[in-house]
Amino acid sequence: MEVILRKDIPKLGKAGDVVKVKDGFARNYLIPKGLAILANQKTLKALEKERSIILAKAERERKKTQSLAEKLQGMTLTLYRKAVEEGRLYGSVTASDIAKALADKGFEIEKKQIVLDEPIKTVGNYEVNLKLSGDIYVFIRVEVIEEK
Repeated sequence: MEVILRKDIPKLGKAGDVVKVKDGFARNYLIPKGLAILANQKTLKALEKERSIILAKAERERKKTQSLAEKLQGMTLTLYRKAVEEGRLYGSVTASDIAKALADKGFEIEKKQIVLDEPIKTVGNYEVNLKLSGDIYVFIRVEVIEEK
């Protein structure tokens, strides 16, 4: 089944692309969520008119995300946690904790955008990767300090 993407979808295509996908994926996921529309003669003609609008909207989103990335670049978050003598934490620092700390500083980042291989379990400095969109990544520094 051929569909026209209305939004960028990683590993599938960009907004405005005509892609061939399995019928069930289109009917059960893409079309109901508004991510794509069925490609036929009528919608292909309408796409030519809407393509510039879709591309302009995608470019605005990209610029907004790029601006956010520039603000976050080089940021250091300091988190205080209880720890034992060897520097191990009681509990751990997770993506949710980092998202909450970023929200406290005024940045709305979802926890699924924070790439952590495993939770932070010791005191120290860490580089954490944030995936802001399909191809925009930024590293921030997370400093975990023992709470006195």
